[in-house]
Amino acid sequence: MMSAVQQQMPSECRFWRRRNFVRQFKSLKKPAFFHIRSSNVYLVAATRENVNASMAFQFLFALVEVFKGYFGGAFEEEAVRENFPLVYELLDEVMDFGYPQSCSVDLLKTFIMQEGQQLDPGRALVAASLAPAQVTGAVSWRREGIKYRKNEVFLDVVENVNLLMSSKGTVLKSDVTGEIVMKTYLSGMPECKFGLNDKLMMQGEGKKGGSGSIEMEDVSFHQCVKLGKFDSDKAVTFIPPDGEFVLMKYRVSDNINLPFKVSPIVKELGRTRLEINVKVKAQYSSVTGLNVIVRIPLPPNTAKVTTTAAAGKAKYEPETSELVWRMRKFPGDTEYALSGEVEMSARIEDKKPWSRPPISMEFQVPMLAASGLHVRFLKIYEKSNYNTIKWVRYISKNGQYLNRI
Repeated sequence: MMSAVQQQMPSECRFWRRRNFVRQFKSLKKPAFFHIRSSNVYLVAATRENVNASMAFQFLFALVEVFKGYFGGAFEEEAVRENFPLVYELLDEVMDFGYPQSCSVDLLKTFIMQEGQQLDPGRALVAASLAPAQVTGAVSWRREGIKYRKNEVFLDVVENVNLLMSSKGTVLKSDVTGEIVMKTYLSGMPECKFGLNDKLMMQGEGKKGGSGSIEMEDVSFHQCVKLGKFDSDKAVTFIPPDGEFVLMKYRVSDNINLPFKVSPIVKELGRTRLEINVKVKAQYSSVTGLNVIVRIPLPPNTAKVTTTAAAGKAKYEPETSELVWRMRKFPGDTEYALSGEVEMSARIEDKKPWSRPPISMEFQVPMLAASGLHVRFLKIYEKSNYNTIKWVRYISKNGQYLNRI
């Protein structure tokens, strides 16, 4: 027999779509529903209490990542149908009496094995004994007894640069969305600590930053971070999970070092010809950009394109109506130019003027932090006092990097 919640949900819930996800909160007289969509599967949470909506959505998205971890990266209807027993077992572990529990895939895999995955008896006994301590312990994300012959820590500062620039060279909008990704291969139960810029401020602190200061917005941390210590000395202190994880996410919208400046000039010579001149200048020094791609939109009735590029190769792609300029390497403090002529077919149906979509860029610049974020130190504390090899890397990549023409 269907419950009251199940009976009301089809008639009362209305969905709206946004890209690959659907989010909805529908309040009824008694139950309330939260739901998301991943691929062709809907996940629905129901409650009769006035719960935190953000927590409910966070739990649903975490549940998607759990299923992806068990289904090989794909969470679709077919995977759910073929793994019903596993799905029920996972749901039983990630929530008890309506309260979310651990959603760590690595932790769940220590005592919930995938179908066909067999452990030797000795390892199975060890996993069974460790699981309860991890689930109920203060450090649920890391088990005890981890050992490595070589202790290493990799800290990667990965930043996506977003830009919207006018045709006159005025920055209309710019920001950096970044994350600090860590890979830890450390023995025992170590405590890690690293410090960021001296002039680091959080959003809402009420201070006005001067030159060289960084104001971080929308900051979020992994659950392993000790937030009290970060508030007091701006140092990130944590006991890391084993392996790779995202430690921190942030956004910076002021004092951004834009990696490239694009100067486009597009002239319409009558109805059937265009003249293009595009200059790209690297605004960084002592490093080299990699896999730089400049996508220059052209009218859909383009018939022929003739180009001359100072570096790399340029090719017209009729499928997307774009002139694509590719450069494998782009040294710092360098400027390259591309010029060309475009011939268009004169069609009677082409009455609307060309809308002039913006030029977009793709790039990667290793050892560059566009936000100015800098890791001052990285320390590892462990009772056995072993030596640790530490690596700190930076990379700036394109987000939506657009220049109007």
